[in-house]
Amino acid sequence: MSEEAKETGATVEQFEFDGEFQTKVAALAIRDNEFLRRTSNVLRPGYFENVGEAKLVELSLRHFDKYNCAPDRASLIALVKDAVTAKMVSSEVIPTLKEAIKSVYASDMSNRDFVEEKVVAFAKKQAMIHAIIKSAEMIGRGNYSKVEALISEANAVGAAEGGTSYDFFSKDRITERTIVRVEKELGARPPQGITTGDPRLDNLLYHRGWGRKELSALMGGAKAGKTTALINFSKAASLAGFNVLYCTLEVGASIIADRMDASISGTIMKELGSKAHAVKDALNKLEASGKTGKLILHEYASGTFSPNQLRQLVQRYKSPARNQDGSVRNPIIFDLIVVDYADIMAPNHRTNDPMENSKSVYIDLRAIAFEENAAVLTATQTNREGFKSAVAKAEHVADDFNKVRTVDLMISINKTEEEAARGEARLYFAASRNQESGFTVVVKQNLSMMRFIEGVIRVE
Repeated sequence: MSEEAKETGATVEQFEFDGEFQTKVAALAIRDNEFLRRTSNVLRPGYFENVGEAKLVELSLRHFDKYNCAPDRASLIALVKDAVTAKMVSSEVIPTLKEAIKSVYASDMSNRDFVEEKVVAFAKKQAMIHAIIKSAEMIGRGNYSKVEALISEANAVGAAEGGTSYDFFSKDRITERTIVRVEKELGARPPQGITTGDPRLDNLLYHRGWGRKELSALMGGAKAGKTTALINFSKAASLAGFNVLYCTLEVGASIIADRMDASISGTIMKELGSKAHAVKDALNKLEASGKTGKLILHEYASGTFSPNQLRQLVQRYKSPARNQDGSVRNPIIFDLIVVDYADIMAPNHRTNDPMENSKSVYIDLRAIAFEENAAVLTATQTNREGFKSAVAKAEHVADDFNKVRTVDLMISINKTEEEAARGEARLYFAASRNQESGFTVVVKQNLSMMRFIEGVIRVE
């Protein structure tokens, strides 16, 4: 058993790679800043068969943890001497350490990405094995609540992804930004946003639609029409050719599908049965046109669906798969991800603090938008004061103001009884990261057909 295993009480399996490849891993872990940055969270000294390489990697990881860089050769030798002085290294290991230093500095360090992939895959496998073993123990004790968390943590093991660098003052970047702006102004570059379905509303949004890599939220009181709005925007994106994933946590998928049928076919909800064949023909005609994007619905019980489960679902669709008839399903890359709605999601790791749980859900949803280059759209409740107000503003968000801080755009849904009778609603831009806010868009509705927006009446 390795020293690491003795200290932690965990079983640390050694690499299944041959000695030469293990030396290559050690060399990268000791000499390559980028490799160390991306694998320090998964690399363990106990993985190495060679005791000298294991100790060198341990020292390198400690150095990286403190100084955020790999040690140079002189620093590594100094670290070894300090370890010997502190009796962290026994005298019989010193000759092995000296040979290991020679080996790692003589090793070929090419093909870093391949080595990283192998190391991460091994670490993920070990994490999953340990999680399954621990889960069996938890089940035996009747402690079921921790099993999902253990498996989720193991499944999340991976390389540490870093942000992309951007040299702001470089001539190439300045030229690139200029070209993009000129092309947008001339209409030569199409908008990158995901359409709302209404051109006037699109033009009020920074990205001319829902922004990719952004989290947008619709805020409203109970029965304000949040789900109807999410259905409307999902339908519009799909009809425009975008791929949409709709996850419902409150209303069954079959009911969501009924509402979408009504909205798309222009049929009153209560007449879906009597006009079933006309609705079917309308939908078949759209499908046959080949112009629609994918529109996939998934339903989950309230409080059971977490951001990590959403990540796994998105990844599943991104991978080729076989249908029941044996044919291969092409990967689906989603442009718009809709969660109906975030307030009743489960956090990846539940705490005793409801506000912390809520904060983590919203932060993770925004991260997913960024990771997938997709627009993520959800909804949230107003508090009691907001429900009573003529206009729900940012301060009226229910439970946790961190929602407002996290989202890129928050639009509240407002209407008086008189406005509802006229089939109107007001969309108030309550908060925005990238554009002005504090204005109102008055829209025409036809809720009997589940059409949240039939047109923009005016902007105030």
